[in-house]
Amino acid sequence: MGWSTSQLADLAGTTLRTVRHYHDVGLLPEPERRENGYKSYGVPHLVRVLRIKRLTDLGLSLAQIAGLGDEDEHPGEALRELDAELAATVDRLQRVRAELAVILRQQSPTDLSPEVAAMLANVDLTPQDRSFTVVLAQLVSPEALSSYAEVLRNYAKVPVLVEFDELPEDADEETRQDLADRMRVHPQVLEMQAAFPDAETMYAASQYSEKFVAQTIVKTIAELYNKAQLDVLVRMNR
Repeated sequence: MGWSTSQLADLAGTTLRTVRHYHDVGLLPEPERRENGYKSYGVPHLVRVLRIKRLTDLGLSLAQIAGLGDEDEHPGEALRELDAELAATVDRLQRVRAELAVILRQQSPTDLSPEVAAMLANVDLTPQDRSFTVVLAQLVSPEALSSYAEVLRNYAKVPVLVEFDELPEDADEETRQDLADRMRVHPQVLEMQAAFPDAETMYAASQYSEKFVAQTIVKTIAELYNKAQLDVLVRMNR
């Protein structure tokens, strides 16, 4: 006498629902039925369910198992492919763990790579300047960014820069022009401008087109700073 569906599931260490799903997707052939209409499973069915369960435990999908057919008891090629995928996953997870260790140890931000975060570790930036630097890191080479970060590392909250950071959007004409005039000749502002990657360096090192880099920088600046600050930047660079 064969096993019932529930007995087969118990013997295989799985569930009725799983056995029925194997039938639905064509992985397990339907057994003969007894006179009372109930299914009667034999040893081949149990072996098949155990094999499917084992392969899914190893990481193969039901679709992959279906592609193996019924006769291949040792699917070497499929298992080798799975092993390669797992090796790549392990490598990725190890890199992630190493990066997490740095983030936790140094309390680094998560919006920057470990290298960029290290460059800016002791830099006191405004939220706007920080966001701009995050975007810039996606556009320029590590070398160009390193030169810029070196100047930012020595960034001091000098009065003229604090004024710019706190400039309200409704600042009047006279205030904007005065601030632009003072920023234009301020030593630290000049130093930061000199350290900022020039167009040739920026475009040559970027994986993106010159047009895209230029548009991205303009868009970023336009979104991060208010109208008065943008006006000061325009006046300062006239």
